[in-house]
Amino acid sequence: MLLRCIFPASWKHNICKLYSTQPPQVISTNIYINKLVKSGQLDIARNVFDEMPRRTVVSWNTMISGYSKWWKFNEALALLSSMHRSDVKFKESTFSTALSLCGRLQSLSPGKQIHCVVIKSGCESFEFVGSSMLYFYANCFEIEGAKRVFHDLHDKNELLWNLMIVGYVESGLMREALDMFMKMPKRDVVAWTTLISGYVKSEEGCEKALELFWWMRGSSEVLPNEFTLDSVIRACSRLGDLCEGRLVHGILIKYGFEFDQSIGGALIEFYSDCDAIADAKRVYDGVANPSLNASNSLIRGLISTGKIEDAELIFDRLVEANSVSYNLMIKGYAACGRAEDSKRLFEEMSERTIVSTNTMISVYSRSGEIDKALKLFELTQGERNSVTWNSMMSGYIQNEQYKEALMLYLNMCRLQIARTRSTFSVLFHACSCLRSLQQGQLLHAHLTKTPFQSNVYVGTSLVDMYSKCGSIADAHRSFSSIYSPNVAAWTAIINGYAHHGLGSQAISLFEHMLEKGMVPNGATFVGTLSACAHAGLVNEGMKLFRSMEKCYGVVPTIEHYACVVDLLGRAGLLQEAEEFIKKMPVEADEVVWGALLHSCWYWMDMEVGERVAEKLFSMNPKTISVYVILSNIYAILGKWGEKLEVRQRLRDLEAKKDPGCSWIELDNRLFVFSIEDRSHPCFNMIYATLQHLTTNLNSLHFASF
Repeated sequence: MLLRCIFPASWKHNICKLYSTQPPQVISTNIYINKLVKSGQLDIARNVFDEMPRRTVVSWNTMISGYSKWWKFNEALALLSSMHRSDVKFKESTFSTALSLCGRLQSLSPGKQIHCVVIKSGCESFEFVGSSMLYFYANCFEIEGAKRVFHDLHDKNELLWNLMIVGYVESGLMREALDMFMKMPKRDVVAWTTLISGYVKSEEGCEKALELFWWMRGSSEVLPNEFTLDSVIRACSRLGDLCEGRLVHGILIKYGFEFDQSIGGALIEFYSDCDAIADAKRVYDGVANPSLNASNSLIRGLISTGKIEDAELIFDRLVEANSVSYNLMIKGYAACGRAEDSKRLFEEMSERTIVSTNTMISVYSRSGEIDKALKLFELTQGERNSVTWNSMMSGYIQNEQYKEALMLYLNMCRLQIARTRSTFSVLFHACSCLRSLQQGQLLHAHLTKTPFQSNVYVGTSLVDMYSKCGSIADAHRSFSSIYSPNVAAWTAIINGYAHHGLGSQAISLFEHMLEKGMVPNGATFVGTLSACAHAGLVNEGMKLFRSMEKCYGVVPTIEHYACVVDLLGRAGLLQEAEEFIKKMPVEADEVVWGALLHSCWYWMDMEVGERVAEKLFSMNPKTISVYVILSNIYAILGKWGEKLEVRQRLRDLEAKKDPGCSWIELDNRLFVFSIEDRSHPCFNMIYATLQHLTTNLNSLHFASF
């Protein structure tokens, strides 16, 4: 876009002058070559060119420009080299084409040689030659060379200002681009648009892009064009700023760009990203012949808001769907539980991409068909990317095959496949599920050799892993190493402290999070309420619960109600907890009543315990833990008749309580054991050692009397 604005399509004025000095036969041949080039018949044009008994500079320029127009840059550069060897004198149009070619190919050495020839010929002061020189250096990311050209020629060439800004923007030097913009004697729409689009594409630059746009509007220097408005809409999309985007939408309606295909696509993407799917649909319906990209944006938005049937209608109406369309629908079907439709679409695809295969690996994994996922993974040999490996590892973890996921990671390392942040996130989750601290530490050592150590997503997984594997100190150190922790990272460390019974520290972290300006979400409140329960901070917990919706817009869910019941129950406020359950706006489930029953056991409150137990029996008469807890309450209170009655009811169910288990990690292997467990091959030696330890402990006990 920028180059079209800055450079004309051809140097018609100069070519006309050259034509006037050429023999009629050469002129007619050059015109014929130009006609062939315009229609894309490059091979025929080259044959005609090669058979010319006499070639002029126009002949060479026409053929070179033709190759360049049809993206045959290497052929164009080779012909340019032949032209130079043939001692044909370069004209300004030749230099411009040659330097542009070197810029597009990022051929630094040939471009510098042409620059030397330009200086010898004295053509650098020509407007288009100087512009092409700056473009060449900027496109090769030789920003110092571009600056030298600008310094030498900008007084005589106004085009260089815009090109220098383009160079800075494409090199990611936004501060320098802004400085250049501020020094411009006259700013046109190209300069404004270049800077705005540069900020939109840069990290955290969208707010600056909007600031520039409103400054542009207030300055009245120029009117925005379709490219400006396209960039601004995309800035609003990235920021998720629905209000600002609607203002820009009003402006583009005023300028008549609403139904432009590119802007229409940007608007659909913007409204979809902001979950304003009705507005996205309205824009889509108003665009004549919407592009495939616009259709895909709407399909993506409909799927993200759970409207799979509407997405299906758009997809079915597509004249020609591409792999992106198929991939979106395959993911959409999978997300709403229609795995069979995902499989059907995958089978229908004429050209499957690696993205499609990666998606289907995830689909098969989620539906428990891990063998089919593995079969697809094996078929991708030779074209696998990091996502393929991550999808397969994630599939293993979803199907509780954690060791297989770790083995796959070792193969990935052996083959030197690039690891991504997702690689580490899924594997730390595997270590969490295995409760394998040693494996987690080994993986952490691998992480330190990558650029992802301070990444918030990886860091959050690391915090969660250390918390669940029992090392809260390592969890805190990992949290501290995150560059910019988000609400998920704060929630992970708060939950970690809460689960370790360190309620006061968890609440302190929550307060620190609020001081940092973070807005807590539902998961954060679950962890913090749990921390209050562990610390016995009833008043603080109840105050926090009441502030959820009022201050933070978080509507309490059944999990939050269960936390409050646990909070009141642990503090011995059993009747208050029972009343709280009765007043809940949602129906209490077994988890909520179960939390209260555990508190009745702790406080030996038989009266409330019996009522809660009967409630749980009415919900599920086969819940073994309820019988066990109620039996234990009766036993401790000496109600032996009631205890025997409960035990008889339990026996009548012919059910057995799952035995508790413990585990130990040794040499990176996890050993699980339970009461009377004889599954280990060395169980005789284990029981002999246990007997020896018991005898020694008993002898020490009696010796102390």
